[in-house]
Amino acid sequence: MTTKSQPAPAYPRLTELPDPPPLPDGMKQRPHIARIDQVLRSHYRRQPHALVSGEGYLCFEARDARNSPRPDCVVALDLPFPAQLIEEANGYVISEVGQSPDFVLEVASPSTGQHDYTSKRNIYARLDVQEYWRFDPSGGQWHDAPLAGDILENGVYRPLPVVEDADGLIRGYSPSLGLELHSENRLLRFWDPAEREYLPDLIEALEALAAAEARAGQAEARAEQAEARAEQAEEEVRRLRTELNRQQSPEQTPPTG
Repeated sequence: MTTKSQPAPAYPRLTELPDPPPLPDGMKQRPHIARIDQVLRSHYRRQPHALVSGEGYLCFEARDARNSPRPDCVVALDLPFPAQLIEEANGYVISEVGQSPDFVLEVASPSTGQHDYTSKRNIYARLDVQEYWRFDPSGGQWHDAPLAGDILENGVYRPLPVVEDADGLIRGYSPSLGLELHSENRLLRFWDPAEREYLPDLIEALEALAAAEARAGQAEARAEQAEARAEQAEEEVRRLRTELNRQQSPEQTPPTG
């Protein structure tokens, strides 16, 4: 009996967009963008239909790409096809994907800061981006706030609550991601309220892996020591049994002539 091979799923043919130009203030933005990208990619790594990308074009039609924004971070969940196809196309064309992104984040820089919280806010609303967040590593010199977020309601952005704790932690909750964004010491982190822990960055993930390996090594060493002690105990039991048998056996009397 032969089985018929399943046909490959039909995915849309996405327009390959031109390579985007480099960031104008890359030296200031790059470390933050790279860290955010790595943290969120790791968080969604087991979801092939979840896109985490950045610096590619975001537009409604492919012909509009060169005049469209290039968000520092884009997250789109529950895509109808593997997210890799969008990254390979150099950008996100809404009319081809069939849905707008769930989350966009811009990292402030001296040359783009004011644009991020004014004109881009209107652009992303027109593109139906569900949430638009802004992070300013300068503490609010380049944006109008160190951390701000908006959620789309009836085509208009409404500010999401962002609070500052007594210890200086600035935080807001993203309904789309189910995560809290925390700004502290000019660093953006993502807090998972379900797990009650931060999403680790690469250094933290490597440190956690090294710690886990060390614990495993210690556990293995303890197991080997326990096994050696068990073998010694078994050997001692055998010796004592032999000694007991010897003591309990009747003494042999020498033969008489």
